[in-house]
Amino acid sequence: MKYRIALFLLLIFVLQSCQNENEKRLAENAKEAKKKEKIFNNINKGWTFIDEPINEVSEENIKNWAEWRDFLKEIGDKPRKTIGAFQKKSAAISKKAMALNNNIPTQFNQPQIKSRISILITKIKMLDLFIHLNTIPDDKVVFLIQEINKELISLERQMDKIVEKAKIPKEQGEEDFLRMLDTTRAIPNSSAPQVPIQPTDQNAPRVE
Repeated sequence: MKYRIALFLLLIFVLQSCQNENEKRLAENAKEAKKKEKIFNNINKGWTFIDEPINEVSEENIKNWAEWRDFLKEIGDKPRKTIGAFQKKSAAISKKAMALNNNIPTQFNQPQIKSRISILITKIKMLDLFIHLNTIPDDKVVFLIQEINKELISLERQMDKIVEKAKIPKEQGEEDFLRMLDTTRAIPNSSAPQVPIQPTDQNAPRVE
């Protein structure tokens, strides 16, 4: 009889322990789900890229520069519903950003533009890295989106400056002056009189 009572009490203890473990697990799952929901909401709220051209030059590039057009289209297509969707979108944006190094229009194929593209790519890669971590630092993700927008504005303004500068007419003689400064393109002055070299007379008297 005592054995049965002890076995019964042991069974109750085991069932109680299992119930407590289940409750603890459910509480932890609920806490984790709430945390993920907060991260998702923060990222969803902060995921706003400047996908519209800020000037006519950038708008014109959409027509003539396929990589620029594809990039703006990619960042303008906002993901929905899950963190996984944002992770896929981040990877796609990173790929499109890398392609900006290809087929840069001739007038923009300059160090000022290339350096800004490089900075833009770096920050997009950081965004892609952070959003794929097991514990996503949502504040850093939102901050990087803001930084990426700043780099986009800087890049488009630099494009505009290059175009505006090209419109300024050069003063007369300025191009010749610039060519003179370029020593690699210097051309000997053929108009200068040439002093003929007199042949040496072997029979002429020598002065000792």
